[in-house]
Amino acid sequence: MAGPEHTEPVHEALVPASSAALTGALEVIGAGAYVVDEEGCIVAVNGRAERLLGRTAGELLGQDAHDLLHRGPHGQPIPRTQCAMRQPFHSGRTAQADEDYFAAADGSVLLISWLITPYDYGDHRTGTLVVFHTPEPSQPPLAPSPRTSQSLSELQRLALLAETTTRLTSTLDADEALDRLVALVVPRLADWVIVDLIAERDEVWRTVVVHADGDTLVRHEDLQGPMPPIPQQSPMPLSRALRGVSSTLAGPQTYQGTPDSGIAAEQGRLFKATGMHTAAIAPIRSTRAVLGALTLGRAENPETFASADLPLIEDIARRAGLALDNARLYQRQRKVAETMQTHLLPQMPGVPGLRMTVRYLPAPDASHVGGDWYDAFPLSPTSTALAIGDVVGHDLEAAAGMAQVRNMLRAYAWSQQDPPSRIVERLDAAIHHITDVDMVTLIFARIEAAEDNHWRLSWTNGGHPPPLLVSRDGLATYLTDGHGILLGTQTNLPRPDATALLPPGSTLVLYTDGLVEAPGRPLDSGLDRLRQHAAALAHRPLASFSDQLLRRVRPADNDDDVALLALRVPWD
Repeated sequence: MAGPEHTEPVHEALVPASSAALTGALEVIGAGAYVVDEEGCIVAVNGRAERLLGRTAGELLGQDAHDLLHRGPHGQPIPRTQCAMRQPFHSGRTAQADEDYFAAADGSVLLISWLITPYDYGDHRTGTLVVFHTPEPSQPPLAPSPRTSQSLSELQRLALLAETTTRLTSTLDADEALDRLVALVVPRLADWVIVDLIAERDEVWRTVVVHADGDTLVRHEDLQGPMPPIPQQSPMPLSRALRGVSSTLAGPQTYQGTPDSGIAAEQGRLFKATGMHTAAIAPIRSTRAVLGALTLGRAENPETFASADLPLIEDIARRAGLALDNARLYQRQRKVAETMQTHLLPQMPGVPGLRMTVRYLPAPDASHVGGDWYDAFPLSPTSTALAIGDVVGHDLEAAAGMAQVRNMLRAYAWSQQDPPSRIVERLDAAIHHITDVDMVTLIFARIEAAEDNHWRLSWTNGGHPPPLLVSRDGLATYLTDGHGILLGTQTNLPRPDATALLPPGSTLVLYTDGLVEAPGRPLDSGLDRLRQHAAALAHRPLASFSDQLLRRVRPADNDDDVALLALRVPWD
């Protein structure tokens, strides 16, 4: 690849990018294929390329593709300025050549045909996909296969399938997967794309109707919406596709007669509204069920679809089905996790003279229910307990352990009117005997009214991030006193207590570490970020303060759940 000059042979940051998913996407290509990053270094390669080049993936990954592979017809290195891939590589466009030369490991020169195209290989990284083919000695350089999909060459078809696999399987959001599907097929294959999805109880919803107006994609929401039920015997193309029977070609003439079902009537109206003169319709299947149908249509493009186009469109629809099924499973798991966590966490009591709000954000992994929790409950007519904690782990055991620890803490706090430190000491001593919890961090506090409209906070901290107190004027201070070790160490060390006055207009923030910690970053930077944003938001109403704090502070690469309890002393 014609990237910039390199002085070191291996690009160290690239090996992690060659993930199993990316390599798997390249393996479906029936030709040699590799992906390079923006600097022209190889980040993934398929087995076919390894065999053609006589090099292992370990010998290719991280190498500058131009320096390693590109040669003249006699094996001589070629300057980057004379490389045919250079201009399309730097301009980010698709290009191909019927005759070029790569160097094999044994020193021989391979006659190849190649295609390059921009390629999104996940985590917002954009590189370039190179697909190449080595003709047999008796064959001419690779030529386009019989006319399919606007005369796509075989290399273009393979590149499109690889890009479809990577782009659709790298998201677990169904709407995002559909947007990516649209961008892949129009205007490359058609100028209209329609997606009909089967929802609960076999109801059909026309989810996507998009037209490519030049390079602009226009969504026609007036053509979207609910569809009639799927007829079980209709031979019409969309009905067959929604039953998972087969892929079919269609045109306006298909719907000229009396419609045999409501779906056929809707399809006739679709052809009239869009002006499509040809369409290819394929089932969208997962491994478990038929999820819907993909329709690609042409109106401005004069070429009609042919039977030879259907295998490619079926392959694209099949990959879309797998992506949509994964997204649905993910959302279902996430909903179960969120529902379970919601039922485990308590409702907050009303405390006269105080405002209180809580928030909980689950971990990004849908299967994770967490050990983070918050709690508040009355201890007496004038005193309220506050707690925030985190049981180590991100699974059902952590969630169950969280419920056990929270309930034990409530029992000790209610039955024994001792300082917070003594209550937590008793909890710590009992954890290994009564629960399966290994480690816990928490803050346990008692708040009660004091003189001059102030409130007195007494607390102990068991290895948890410190509370943050924000004044009405935006002065934010961490309450670092009262800090002891986390629970579960069995060291039996005494725990300290601390006390602070909360003035009118001040806001107390209790939170778990998922709000301020991120992989590879120091905790201090997360704490500074929380302090700065909390100070800036001090004038906001408490609900808005909490929502904005989570939105602004929680790290984008956070892999942990977050619990937050915010309490405000009214000004008047």
